[in-house]
Amino acid sequence: MSEHVYRVIEVVGSSPKGIEGAIENAVEKASKTLRELRWFEVIETRGHVEGGKVSHYQVKLKLAFTLD
Repeated sequence: MSEHVYRVIEVVGSSPKGIEGAIENAVEKASKTLRELRWFEVIETRGHVEGGKVSHYQVKLKLAFTLD
């Protein structure tokens, strides 16, 4: 097994369709500009309420990628 060094950043993803959708949106978008994404950690979950109903979900993620 090789030794890895990671850089960790925080991003916020959102989706009207649920927490999983918010995670997937954040990872997909980040992967367009970051190489070698390796893992994520959900560190915060929240949502937006309109008219007494949940209308949007947000998650704050830590994303890690390996350094060259």
